[in-house]
Amino acid sequence: MNLYVGNLPYNVTENDLSSAFGAFGSVDRVSLITDKFSGQSKGFAFVEMSNNSEADAAIKGLNDTSMGGRNIKVNQAKPRENRSSGGGSRW
Repeated sequence: MNLYVGNLPYNVTENDLSSAFGAFGSVDRVSLITDKFSGQSKGFAFVEMSNNSEADAAIKGLNDTSMGGRNIKVNQAKPRENRSSGGGSRW
């Protein structure tokens, strides 16, 4: 199950997230989203856990808990929507 983790402090690392979620089960992958120009965290990440019951336990155990002084939000990630190119012409 792919989990969305939001409202993260900007200094959190992928290792921090792996440790926090690892307390609930096996973590397959952590993707901390960063700005492509500055490299700074955008304050959210995705955590992938292959066992759904462990992922559900992580959601229940970590959602709205404090991490680095901020209450994080954890829920099941929604599938990515196709975005239109938005490059239409006015003519």
